Parts: sequence; C-alpha cells; structure tokens
Amino acid sequence: MSDDNQAPIIIKRKKVVSGGGHHGGAWKVAYADFVTAMMAFFLLMWLIGATNENQRKGLADYFNPTIPVNRVSGGGEGAFGGESVFSESSLAQNGTGAALMRPSEERQARGDTGVDAGEDASEGEERSLAEAAALADVAEALMGAGGESIVTELLARHIVSRLTDEGLIVELFDLPGDPLFEPGTARPTTLLEDLAVEVAEVLGLARNEVAVQAHVAARPVVVADNPVWDLSAARAGRTRALLEEAGLDAGRLQRVTGFADRRPAVRAPMSVRNNRVEIILLRSRL
Repeated sequence: MSDDNQAPIIIKRKKVVSGGGHHGGAWKVAYADFVTAMMAFFLLMWLIGATNENQRKGLADYFNPTIPVNRVSGGGEGAFGGESVFSESSLAQNGTGAALMRPSEERQARGDTGVDAGEDASEGEERSLAEAAALADVAEALMGAGGESIVTELLARHIVSRLTDEGLIVELFDLPGDPLFEPGTARPTTLLEDLAVEVAEVLGLARNEVAVQAHVAARPVVVADNPVWDLSAARAGRTRALLEEAGLDAGRLQRVTGFADRRPAVRAPMSVRNNRVEIILLRSRL
C-alpha cells in the first residue's frame, strides 16, 4: 500500500488562559480603596458633629502639634550644630546639645510656649474665675435689692441679668402699659430714670468697662420709613447719658450701640418685650 492512502496526522494545540477567563481582580482593590475613603469621610463628619471647638482643637494638635515637649531643643552648638525649631525668633537658634550642657547667652532658644507659658495660662485662668465671681456678686447685689422697698420691687420687674462670655448683661425691658421710653421716641420715662440710678449705683461696685446697647420692637412691613435704626441708637445714647448723670464714670463707657429690631428677645417681633436696653459690665482684657 502506498503512503498516499494513509490518513493525515492532525495536531491540536489547546490554548490555556490563566485567571479563569475574567479580567483579573484589580477592580476589587479600587472598590476597597473607595469604601475605605468613604468610611474615613463619614468618620470625619461624625467627629465634627460630636465634638465642640476645644475638642476639635485638641484633635488637630494631636496630628499637628504646636506645643513643644521640651523648653529647649536637643540640638547642640558643638560638633553637631543642631538647631531649635522652638526659638522665639523667626530664625532657628541653636539650643542645648551634646557639646554644651547649657545654652549660651547669645544663642539661647527659649520658646514662647513652654513651661512658663503654662504657668501664665493658669494665672490667667485664676484671674478669669475671680472676675466671674466678682461679676456674679454684682448681679446678686442688683437683684438682691428687690426686698428693700415697694418701689424697688416694682423696678425689679423690669430687670433681668445674665452672665455671658462678654460679661454681665443687665437687661432693662418694657412691660405692657409700663414702657421705659415714651412710645416712638427716645424720651425716657420716670421708670427708666429710676432704673438708671439703681443700676449706676450697683455698677459702682466694680471697675470694669461698660457698654450700652438698645433694641426696639419691629414695625409693620407696610411702614414706608422704618425708624428702628435711628430710634434704637437714640435710646442707647439717652441711656448712656442717664447713667452718667446718675454717677457712672464716663471713662468706663466703651461703646453705645443701636441694634434696631435685629435681635428680638422673644419670637413675636412686634412684642413690647423686645423694647429693651442692655447695660453690659464687660470682662477685662486678660
């Protein structure tokens, strides 16, 4: 039999594809990074909403410290020539290091936020607490005078005081049928004149500076010429004059402000309760 009658030999080569025929797992890594970033974002949002300003500052200082651990740097003036980053100058100054046990007088890096600053901060806090106690005593003296006479009790109905970060606020306000000023004017009533005498006497117990600000009730929207700004400013100025006439040192007065109807005391903007004068015994600048 000839070779032409033999069946041809067919060779099949099977191509093996690695990875199971899919595009690989790179998308999984990208998705994991995305989920991690979203988790970090929501954690940041939660921290911002669940903390106050001081706590957020503490967190920021943890990641970016602004307070030196040591009063002087570990750099040396000798062979290593180290430099301090906590110098009180804009240029880095050499500190104490391996060559010298103490910093030299001409290249001493002291820093402004070391141990001494902490002591100053504690002293400032003590002064602040003492001042807050003094302001509270003034408020107590003002409100505690209510039982001395029938007239004083009637005046006390128009007074409320509160202690804030700015200082002690003594608020004098209208009552229905019993205003501090004649309606629509800056002419004080006998009631305000008596209140000014009493308040000036109590303010004499302290030496803090004083601010006066006036507020008025809102007018109807249909009013063509709204006088609230001029009226509140005029009432604040008249109250200042009454306090000075009652014996308050004019040098203690720092500002006189009219706020118109922009800061109502109650929700109803046209309520007579919004007609008021605030006399502030300011905290001292520590």
